Amino acid sequence: MDKILPRPAAGAERATGSRDPWWDNARFTSATLIVILHTVGSIMSRVEVLHAFNIASWAFRVPAFVMLAGVFSSAGPLTSRNLRSLLQSIALPALLFSLLFSLENYWLGSKFVLHVVQLPWTLWFLMSLFFWRLLLPLVVQLRYPLIITTGISLAVGYIDAFGMQYSASRTLVYLPLFYLGWRIGQGHLNSWFTSRWSLPVAVSALLASFVAAWFWHKDVKGNWLSMRHHYTAADPMSLEFAWVIRLAVLATAAALVLCMLRLVPRRRLPLISAMGAGGFTIYLLHPLVILPLREQDWIARANTRVEIVGLVLCAVALAMVLGSAPVRRLVQPLTRPPVGWLFAVTAPRQQPVYSGAPVPTPAAEPEPTLTATLPSPRGAAEQTAPVTRT
Repeated sequence: MDKILPRPAAGAERATGSRDPWWDNARFTSATLIVILHTVGSIMSRVEVLHAFNIASWAFRVPAFVMLAGVFSSAGPLTSRNLRSLLQSIALPALLFSLLFSLENYWLGSKFVLHVVQLPWTLWFLMSLFFWRLLLPLVVQLRYPLIITTGISLAVGYIDAFGMQYSASRTLVYLPLFYLGWRIGQGHLNSWFTSRWSLPVAVSALLASFVAAWFWHKDVKGNWLSMRHHYTAADPMSLEFAWVIRLAVLATAAALVLCMLRLVPRRRLPLISAMGAGGFTIYLLHPLVILPLREQDWIARANTRVEIVGLVLCAVALAMVLGSAPVRRLVQPLTRPPVGWLFAVTAPRQQPVYSGAPVPTPAAEPEPTLTATLPSPRGAAEQTAPVTRT
């Protein structure tokens, strides 16, 4: 029998006043890998080991972040409170950081462009997260949610209209992983996370992924992993079977994320667990720090092994600083801006739709009556007759 894991819903954490360190450790791992690869991205093409590491760790970055977002999502009805939370924690931060990104680009010498339809750099994730949480209550009502969302993910590659605008392609492509994360958050796959047999399997799978990445990383196309564009005839398996590659990539990503979560320590780790609570802050802030360094070619100057290792260590240190409690408190007005001023104190109640019949006035109201039910002589529908109160 599976051992039931504690449900990691955000409401449960607030009620108990404690956090599950397992999820915080996983978030810090994924967020740090994202910072590392964005830091060394400009020199990756000329450093083979970095390119191989990029391919090997891809599943532990964006796919892991997607599944972890699903873990903490709710499939309940979209109440007014839930919608306000979406606005405060996702929509407004996305717009604010998009503005900051535009201002920083302008400060670096580029033309000022306000991004709204197509958010820059890493902010596509927030737009997709907004739509994932809107779609989840509908997805969970499907008879075969994982199969249907996977079919949509594969089919969207044949529709040119789904591209980078509104993060449409990535939203639908990663939807199966988001749903799978929600299932994990509901206590499914417990035997995988708690059984002894799964530990050596997870270790073997991760080692195999790094070995395969080392030998074949040059053969992996960037558009296979980004999945933000539609299929092309240049795909190795032709246009008709391009969906097979995407299916293989999604299945591999899901399997490797499950292996990563199996190996992540479940106990509280010094520093890491505390900084993992700021994984969302790390994700939002790090591009603003890396962009000037990249545009000024400071990162591109790293050539020797010592400089490259130092660059990676600086990326880890950056993730630790951005995830620290003081930084989280400092930027909270940006990551979770106040929205109380936008809404009325009490939501207005919906009035019944006017049917066109005249509204009775108090003077014209009929004398109160009781309704007595009379049985139908032939078993037909019941009839009612007014009985005057005396």
